[in-house]
Formats: sequence, C-alpha cells, structure tokens
Amino acid sequence: MAIINIIGIGQMGSALAFVAAANGNKLRLTGTPVDREVIDACKVSGKHPKLDKPFPADTEYYYSEQWEEAAEGSDFVIAGVSSYGVDWFLNDILAKMNSSIPVLSAAKGLLDLEDGTLISYPEHWKKELAKMGIKRDIYALGGPGTAAEIIAHDHTHVAICGPDNDLLRMMKKALRNEWFHISLTHDDKGLESAVAIKNAFALGVAIAIGYAETTTPGDEHYNSQAAVFYQASKEMMRFLEIQGSEKDSALIGIGDLYVTVAGARTRQIGILLGQGKTLEEAQNMLTGMTLESVVVVRRLTKALRRRAERGLINMDEFPLLAYIDEVLENGVHKDIPWDKFTFENI
Repeated sequence: MAIINIIGIGQMGSALAFVAAANGNKLRLTGTPVDREVIDACKVSGKHPKLDKPFPADTEYYYSEQWEEAAEGSDFVIAGVSSYGVDWFLNDILAKMNSSIPVLSAAKGLLDLEDGTLISYPEHWKKELAKMGIKRDIYALGGPGTAAEIIAHDHTHVAICGPDNDLLRMMKKALRNEWFHISLTHDDKGLESAVAIKNAFALGVAIAIGYAETTTPGDEHYNSQAAVFYQASKEMMRFLEIQGSEKDSALIGIGDLYVTVAGARTRQIGILLGQGKTLEEAQNMLTGMTLESVVVVRRLTKALRRRAERGLINMDEFPLLAYIDEVLENGVHKDIPWDKFTFENI
C-alpha cells in the first residue's frame, strides 16, 4: 500500500483517486486555491460535489494552504492541475516541496516558446526549477481515459514516462489494477506531446459532428467525422514525428484522440461550434468547464506558424489545424477544407 497525495481534484484528479483506491492505497486529496468549496463538500459528504460516487471512507482532505502536511510522508504526489494551475503548482508547490518526493503529472498541455518550440508542463516545470537551483525529475501519465469511465472502471491503457525505472515501476504497481493497464516509457517528450495535442485535433472532429447535425438533425453522421479523424491522425503523427516521438507514444495519443472525440468536454464545445455558435457563445453555454482544447489549439498553431516562418516546416501539412484555429477566431465552421485532406500517391 502506498500513500498518494493528489493535488488538484478536478475531473481527472478525482478519477485517479478511484484508480489509486482500487489497490488499497491511502489517499490524501489536496485542493488548489479554486477548489476550496470542493474540499468543504468532501469533508462533509465524502464526495466531490459533481460526482455521485463517494471517495473511500478513510480519504483525507486538505486545503491548498495545507499541502505541506498532505505531502509529508507521501510515496508520491500526483499533479491533477489544469492548464490554469500550471504556474501555481510550480511556484507554490514544486519550488517548496521536498525534492525527494516523486511527482507524477496528469496535467496535459504544451507551452509555446518564442522560437516555436513546444514543451510539456513537466518539462516547463523542470526548466524553471533548474533556474531556481532545484533539480527534480517530473514523471507523467497519459493515455485514453475520460474521467467518468475511469471512475466506472472501464478498461483503458495508459503510459507513464520518466527517467528512473525503479520509480516508474513503483508508480505502476501503485496504480495498475484489473481495469487500469499501464505501460512504461522513457519517451517523455513523445508521450507528453501526444496526449496534449489530441485535444486540439479532437476539436476538429467534433466540429464536423456538429455541422453534420445541422444538415440532418437527430442523426449522427460517421462518414464526415471519420474523414476528419483521418486527417486529425495524419497531422498528429506528422507533428509527433517533428517532436521525435516513438511509435507507441504516438499511438497512445491516437487512442486518446478517439476517446476525446467520443465523450470528453472537447466534443461538447466542438459540436456547438459546428452548429454555428461562436466561441464566446459556446463557452457561455459550458460555464464551469475547463476547455483545454482551446488553449492547445492556439498554442500549437502559434508555435507551428513560427516554425514555418523560420523555414523549418510547411504549414500546408496542417490544413485541419489551420481550419480549427480559423473557426475559433472567426466562426467559419462550414468551410471544412476537404480538398486539402486528399492525396495522390500515384
């Protein structure tokens, strides 16, 4: 049995609590500064206010200012923060936490640098900590898994990346169970890139679903979404080739793309955009949801355009991404660039 402290109890942080609990691990759930009401509710009812299933009875709950108490004695910490909590986790937690406590990140996202380079949140944390004179490895978990289905014990296959084999295997032992299957890899950059960019391309497939619904209300059209899924996979694989991703890491990302299209938050906003809503209208309709896909699209497009300006890539290889960015900025959802998806390998 391990003692696992999860910091950030949004959807994925909460889902991983049930993964950890399945193996009889001791849970400590720590909120971010915006989770105060959630922690209040958990202390009273033993449940996240947005979930029906209670956490194990012996789960301990901590407010953000109590994180040191929660981290003390933990076998490892899981970072369950969203993109909006990245800097808080760096400056308020990682910069002050005992460096002997391993950290496993479940945060999916990329930051774009001035030269068009894209780095994951764990890589960003490591670089910024190094500037402070702190040497720390950050491990990361990624793969297909919506929070609701993880909580329902639906089978999935994810991967954990990081440098130390013993720590990788320790984390796998603590989290693996009969329905949560885990692979291990040293391909940090490839895995973290794959599971981050899938949010951007899943948005494109969801836009196609929403637009098709406007032509024949009540029916879901699979031809159009499969055609866009093909292009999404193609552009993902090209970007991951640029990133130097290993094949298995890239394919984990394609699996994550599939499940994100099928039932995650990105599907909801994409369908609304495809039905003709502006981004502002869609966001207002989904108040309270963290929409990582919008952040990823903007950062990914911005970075690739910088690389194109430097002559390192050709933006013509990413027509779907350019279209998604155009929808977010101008709402031109009807003009899916179908002809740009075709090829002549003759």
